[in-house]
Amino acid sequence: MEEDFERAVEDGLRLSKRLVLPGGAGPPRPHAAMDRYGAPEAATSLLPVAPMAYAVVTDPAAVDSPDVPSYQPHVYGRLSPPALIPLQMREVELRVDCAAGCATAEVTLVARWWLHCLTRSRDCDCRLVVPMGEEGSILGAEVTVGKKSYNTHVIDVDGNSPVKIVKTESGGILKRQFFQLTIPQVVGGEDIFATIRWSQKLLYDNGQFSVDIPFRFPHYVNPLPKIFTKKEKIQLTVNSGVSKEVLLQGTSHPLKEKIRQAEKLFFLHEAVVENWSIKDFNFSYSVYSGDVSGGVLVQRSTLRDYDDRDIFSIFLLPGNNQNRKIFRKAVVFIVDTSGSMQGKPIENVKNAISTAVSELEEGDYFNIVTFNDELHSFSSCLEKVNGKTTESAIDWMNSKFVAQGGTDIMHPLTEALALLSNSHGALPQIFLVTDGSVEDERNICHTVKTELTNKGSISPRISTFGLGSYCNHYFLRMLASIGKGHYDAAFDTGSIEGRMLQWFQKASSTIVADISIDVTKHTQEFEVDCEYIPDVSAKYPLFVSGRFRGELPETLYAEGYLSDMSKISIELKVQQIKDIPLDKVLAKQQMDLLTAKAWLSENKQLEQMVAKMSIQNGIPSEYTRTVLLQTIMEKIDPAQQGKQKPKKPEEPSAMPLQGLTLGFGNVPATTENLTSGFGDTRAPDKFDMFGKAVGGCCGRVADCCCCMCFINCCSKMNDQCAIVMVQMCAALSFLGCFECCSELCCGGGSSD
Repeated sequence: MEEDFERAVEDGLRLSKRLVLPGGAGPPRPHAAMDRYGAPEAATSLLPVAPMAYAVVTDPAAVDSPDVPSYQPHVYGRLSPPALIPLQMREVELRVDCAAGCATAEVTLVARWWLHCLTRSRDCDCRLVVPMGEEGSILGAEVTVGKKSYNTHVIDVDGNSPVKIVKTESGGILKRQFFQLTIPQVVGGEDIFATIRWSQKLLYDNGQFSVDIPFRFPHYVNPLPKIFTKKEKIQLTVNSGVSKEVLLQGTSHPLKEKIRQAEKLFFLHEAVVENWSIKDFNFSYSVYSGDVSGGVLVQRSTLRDYDDRDIFSIFLLPGNNQNRKIFRKAVVFIVDTSGSMQGKPIENVKNAISTAVSELEEGDYFNIVTFNDELHSFSSCLEKVNGKTTESAIDWMNSKFVAQGGTDIMHPLTEALALLSNSHGALPQIFLVTDGSVEDERNICHTVKTELTNKGSISPRISTFGLGSYCNHYFLRMLASIGKGHYDAAFDTGSIEGRMLQWFQKASSTIVADISIDVTKHTQEFEVDCEYIPDVSAKYPLFVSGRFRGELPETLYAEGYLSDMSKISIELKVQQIKDIPLDKVLAKQQMDLLTAKAWLSENKQLEQMVAKMSIQNGIPSEYTRTVLLQTIMEKIDPAQQGKQKPKKPEEPSAMPLQGLTLGFGNVPATTENLTSGFGDTRAPDKFDMFGKAVGGCCGRVADCCCCMCFINCCSKMNDQCAIVMVQMCAALSFLGCFECCSELCCGGGSSD
């Protein structure tokens, strides 16, 4: 999918050479990473690294400046697949609201593009693509083109919505973290006004919070400076949620501090620029804390809330106390080596596990278990970490990490629990990595929960990592919640190693275990969203949300155990907040946990609760459908107002958006060991031989129409194309498909 997208953009950049822009200027100057023919070099990715808009061009003859005709030679044929021409951007505004007490940032992008590459007598679809930051989740989009307005809308899957669903898809997820919309029939020269909102996680490293947003615009989206004035605006609000001093650490853009009120800070950057930003937007800050500290944010329920109980968010910061010791660990890695893991996935997983084993310290214990149809263990017991065992484990992985066979998760989990029955006084931990789904996932959760309950407070922590889209991420999230562990996932092969290492470091750096908060004296009801409160990690703050009924005191206390098994009590100041809309900020996190609970219990009431939250907050869910709703805005003549009969409103039509949710795994794909569960991995093409056959043809479809004879039976065909057509027919005949080939080449008709 990514290769197809980049190839389409490459074709679009070739087509843009036909343009003569206002002022007599030619096409955009070649980028430093383009060859002399205008094609991007192989090493340069054309995936967007900033919000972008593209013209979806099927007819190359329509490509021209809407204001100054270029009188280029006519081009015959059509493009299939279409080319994507990046559109020039006229305005951009970025608004970022950071809520540190929830580790979430809400981002709003306001942009204006214009269809600069199509003559005014023609129209084409336009595609908007927005790369989102860490764990980005779309919250809504509004687009206006002329008299037409489009906005995303969440509706009930049961069909109770008044909107009419059309079959045409209008966008969704290009790849994980890339949201896209397709706006139909935009006329050449028209402006596209877009407002897109999404949420993403704040990053945390060495005591610093940071937000990182893709904001690197390529040079070819810059309109001519003499024709258009480019205004760039960035607004940033930080709600730290604590009364302690907030220290600014760095920013990528020249932000000016405008307001500082208690826990709230406001920054602004506004300027006329020669070129749009060529670097990602980044802002980092720290909250000074010498030791583990935290707080409780509270928001009263509102009339629009799905639940009449008040909402809370508890956060615990690890602090900067270098004397705090990390718990010794007894670690068992459980790694899926089924056939679907072949290639990059298993190599990246092996590299990550090798690094994780190397990072274990003396005094820790470990073992490695691989599973498919069979189990293979590095050792029959837990091995003490030292140079020799670490080297032996890496050698063992190099020889035993072979992708083959099926998937069985319960058996290796049982084996890991047995290995950790004697953890040598260390904190027992299980790290499960898989790319597949199995039939008995609910049974696994119930069995593991019973096992851990019987073991008491020293029960093994279970952290889970999902690879690709075929595994059931709600099962993995629930299993991690039951095991007081951490869940994470990678949806493209390039991010596996980095995300796995972050996941391991976060879960294995425990400084406070067995957290408890006693609120029974003060509330009638206190419910935490997760199954159990996880441990506090030295690498990342702990955030726990939920609902309560009653009145909380001014101060609560969180208690837990340190690595020497001494008790620690952490004071949590309770704050009634108004500036942070907790119900919106926490909605995505709460929906994910409730969906996992609904899946496990098969509870229809929980499913309806998730659906209500989804519709209320405009966030996609497994129990709702997200569509792009189109409305037509008609101007009313003031002179005729009151005289005209009101028109009967048309039934609103909506186009579905796909790929916005994860689903509940794909057991058939897992059983068949399919390997295309990643966004950047495609299944093998049965007709790869044709790629070699057309190698001597007249070139890329964007450069010459003659190649399109294969699709549209173009009347103008050069000799080489005719030869290639004969080669294709011969190949199809060899495969027993000559009748199909005859219909394609001859325009239909019977063979007799």
